[in-house]
Amino acid sequence: MPEYEKALRPEDLTRLFVERSNAGDAAGVAALYEEDAVLAYPPGARTVGRDAIRALWEKVLADRPRFEPETPLPTLVSGDIALTSTPPKDGAGARAQVVRRQPDGSWLRVLDQPEFTPPTG
Repeated sequence: MPEYEKALRPEDLTRLFVERSNAGDAAGVAALYEEDAVLAYPPGARTVGRDAIRALWEKVLADRPRFEPETPLPTLVSGDIALTSTPPKDGAGARAQVVRRQPDGSWLRVLDQPEFTPPTG
């Protein structure tokens, strides 16, 4: 696997995701996740494990979507676990990730909920 820039702060993961997605680098996106991470995508499904996440992003990035940076909400940190989140620019719902500090001090995603909308009714 190529050497990628590491997330030295939990908030770095969002920036790195946007950069790598816009470069069409599915392996680079997958490298932001722990080996057994769980991604709640596509909507209504779960993608489990770094290899499955890479395969999913290969399909998604084949259409060359463009991602825009989103300003992160304040990060909640408790020891080696953190909760990161961003409000989508379109104002619909939110995005949230649980991330974990790695032995080298960098951070990787463990759980990723990239899309959820407020309850209706």
